[in-house]
Amino acid sequence: MDTINYGMLSQTMTEIRKIDQIHPDPVIIDRAASVIKNGGTVVFPTETVYGLGADATTDSSVMKIYKAKGRPPDNPLIVHFSSLEMMRKYVHVTPDIERFASNVWPGPVTFILEATANLSIVARASLPTAGSRIPANPVALALIDRAGVPISAPSANISTRPSIVSSAEAIVELDGKVDMILDAGMTFFGMESTVLRQIEGGYEILRPGAVGVEDLEPILGKIFVSAAARAAETVDKPITPGMKYRHYSPGKTLYRIEDRGAFISYVAENNTADMGIICSDEVASSAGLQCISLGTEKDLYEIAKNLFPAFRKLDSGPYKSGIIHGFPESGIGLAIMNRIRKASVPYQ
Repeated sequence: MDTINYGMLSQTMTEIRKIDQIHPDPVIIDRAASVIKNGGTVVFPTETVYGLGADATTDSSVMKIYKAKGRPPDNPLIVHFSSLEMMRKYVHVTPDIERFASNVWPGPVTFILEATANLSIVARASLPTAGSRIPANPVALALIDRAGVPISAPSANISTRPSIVSSAEAIVELDGKVDMILDAGMTFFGMESTVLRQIEGGYEILRPGAVGVEDLEPILGKIFVSAAARAAETVDKPITPGMKYRHYSPGKTLYRIEDRGAFISYVAENNTADMGIICSDEVASSAGLQCISLGTEKDLYEIAKNLFPAFRKLDSGPYKSGIIHGFPESGIGLAIMNRIRKASVPYQ
């Protein structure tokens, strides 16, 4: 694919409208849908994170997403649909997906599917496939339905930065770069969707997310976890976000010590005011630490929801760098560790 020349980002007058996530005002939805239909960009909530959306069928519209984010053009976008009926027009829905659809959608699960020519080649980063899902958020579903087209929507943050889980963060980061922001408060999960593809013998997780292996196997059968999903390796040709590029990262260097005991020993000896310590309540209590809290390990969904805001607190705080520990890689813990590894460097 040709390199995108972003040039100077022109300032856009961004329309910001408050909206209720559960009972969205149809007048506001119609206004946002008209922005999409006219080739514009809308930041909107999903159940996972905020998305930066545009018409997934039109190259020029999708290009505006890449421009606003400063996103590399070979990094494909996930496409959001309002129904299985809409999805069938743009991607090849396999018999397996037809069978599983009601058990995973609407919801934070994305499948890599063969695309038709109706989907923008820019959204697909020139690939024959597209990450596809039906989100479980009334605002997102209503917006897609009223626009009448699928919406490409990566997370609504500048490329490589932590994903955005609140409208306040979206406004700070993207005001002046997009046409409209739907101000709906916090998202539910605070962690992106789980991305899978079908392989011989089952399904492979390419990016772990809000739904874990243990939840998916009773529905899909055998689930394999790729090395990329553990953030143990990157790939040259990504087929879904999060496989190649540095992701989710605070602006300040974040170090990680995955072993809990080694982490506690290190911070006990090196606890300085300019080091931002990101940890669970249990670790903070056992080591007597003042930290950027991730919440309790009794609820890893709470840890997941607080992870990206913690990265942003590191950036906004009086720290030169930060340090974080590891978590068990079961359930959503696999996604937590994927994001931590993508966002940090191992402490040597």
